[in-house]
Order: sequence, then structure tokens, then C-alpha cells
Amino acid sequence: MTLRIVTWNINSVRLRLPLLADLVTALAPDVICLQETKCPDEHFPHEGVAALGFEHRAVRGMKGYNGVAILSRIPFTRRDGVDPDWCAKGDCRHIAVELDAPGGPVELHDFYIPAGGDIPDRDQNVKFAHKLDFVAEATAWSAARHAAGGFRRAVLVGDLNIAPLEHDVWSHKQLLKIVSHTPVETEALTAMMQAGAWHDALRHFVPADQKLYTWWSYRAADWRAADRGRRLDHVWVSPDLAGGLVSHTVLKEARGWTQASDHVPVLVEIAG
Repeated sequence: MTLRIVTWNINSVRLRLPLLADLVTALAPDVICLQETKCPDEHFPHEGVAALGFEHRAVRGMKGYNGVAILSRIPFTRRDGVDPDWCAKGDCRHIAVELDAPGGPVELHDFYIPAGGDIPDRDQNVKFAHKLDFVAEATAWSAARHAAGGFRRAVLVGDLNIAPLEHDVWSHKQLLKIVSHTPVETEALTAMMQAGAWHDALRHFVPADQKLYTWWSYRAADWRAADRGRRLDHVWVSPDLAGGLVSHTVLKEARGWTQASDHVPVLVEIAG
């Protein structure tokens, strides 16, 4: 038995609900983790999601922006109250569950890290300061968990809004001063990953010297021809799951769907 987990910044779950059916057809996931649902909990389209076979749902949303959700074919227990109110903002950027997976319980975290605005300076841009503070808090959280015995059978996914490696962007040199790939951000995300001893599941399959993108800007007249992408969406696993990584898929074709999100779904399959 394997566990197939997808992460996707859907950029409005109500607007793009029909595309979830296309995702399910293409990837046959057991669990879908969404970010930027842009939907308060009382308006989440539960019936439409249930019709796709996802009877178990955990949502944390707000009107107009942010929001995360976990949709699952597998029963789970929600982990409310266990983790921090990041930056004391209550802004719906993290949700966690414990999946009743075939090989034993799996702790699953779905994150949406702040994008950070356009100016990579914490003094000039409060959004960038928020982003750095959020990652710093998440790093401290990961370090505390590691000190207490470490993550066990755990997966962290989401739109982390940072492309940490040179080949996670179309041009390392040209993007060094662009939010999502500045040294202060890439070093911070690397520190967060190392603090929790997380294993980068996508780079497990795709060597670091090869290009790997999950996001293409709406600003490009022809995103496919320009291919100026970034890897903003991530899947990390705890060390005990790293040996069970079976496969991955970056569903690039989804960027060309009608009313597409600027992010594409990313799947990781895990055995055990």
C-alpha cells in the first residue's frame, strides 16, 4: 500500500472547484492539501468535494485570501490547538491532521507561507517582515519538535513561497534580488528544513542540478514558451519516511487548464 499526497495552491477553491475533478483524474490522490482557498469555513464547497470521493475534510479559511484545507479519502484526526498561532495573526496559514494511513498514523502539515510582497526589505515592507518572522517561528517550532525526539512518520507540504535552490528558478542570477529567491529567504527556508531534519521529497527524485518548477507567473504572455518558473511548492518528509518515497509528479499541464491557478499540483507517493 502507498499513500498519494498532493499539494496545490488552488487560488480560490470555489472558483476552481471543477479543476479538482481534473486533478483527481490525472493523479488519483488519497489526500489533497490546498492553499489559498480564499473561502470562509461556512462557505467551503463540501458537497462538491465529497462528490469526488473525499469524505474527510479539514478546513481553515477566511474571506478573500489565505486559507488551507486537507481533503482525504482516508480517515484522520484533526490536530487543532497543538501548533502555534503564527505571528499571532490568526490568518489561516496552517492546518494539521493525523492520517489513519495503512502503514500506521501519518502526521500531515499543510502550510501557506506569506508571499512577502515585492520589496525584499523588512524595514520598507511589512509583508516581507511578516514572511521572515513566519519562517523564523516555523524554524523554532521545527527545532523544538526535533529536540523533543523529532518528527516521526510526518509530512509537511504547501506553498512555502520560497525557491531555495539555484535551479529552483529560471535564472538564479537575475532573481537574487526578487522576493522568493533572495539569500535571506533561501537561507531561512533551508534553516527551517534542517531544524526539523526534514527530507526534501521532490529533490529526492530530481537532482539539485536540474531545473524544477511548480509556479509560472500570470504576467507572462506565453508562460509555456517563456518557461520562467519557480519551485514554490514543496513536500518534506521525516527521515523515517524518506526510504519509502516511491514517485513524484509535477502536473505541469495543469498550468494550461482553463482558469488555471498559477501553481500546479504536486504529488508525492510514499510506501509504508
